[in-house]
Amino acid sequence: MSALPPCPQCNSEYTYEDGVLYVCPECAHEWPAQGEAQTDDSPQVRDSVGNVLQDGDTVTVIKDLKVKGTSLVVKVGTKVKNIRLCEGDHDIDCKIDGIGAMKLKSEFVRKA
Repeated sequence: MSALPPCPQCNSEYTYEDGVLYVCPECAHEWPAQGEAQTDDSPQVRDSVGNVLQDGDTVTVIKDLKVKGTSLVVKVGTKVKNIRLCEGDHDIDCKIDGIGAMKLKSEFVRKA
């Protein structure tokens, strides 16, 4: 008998260990092994006033931002919905109405 827990999504008994994760081969769900759930070493992304940002949040631009390579400008007060956090210097991936997909720095936005 396997001592590994069943998959929490599909209850499959065929789970296996992959490093610090358990993986279900039937539904491809991955979850942390017991004891690993409490350790979250990923840095938190914060906006200009210190609020923690998460995927799906809505933010407001606090400074006019020139779009590199074009004559477009993202104006102060522009609301950006459904952001995605990513790694790197520009840590917010989003789509702005009238401009399109772009990346923003979290220091130029405030959580709405």
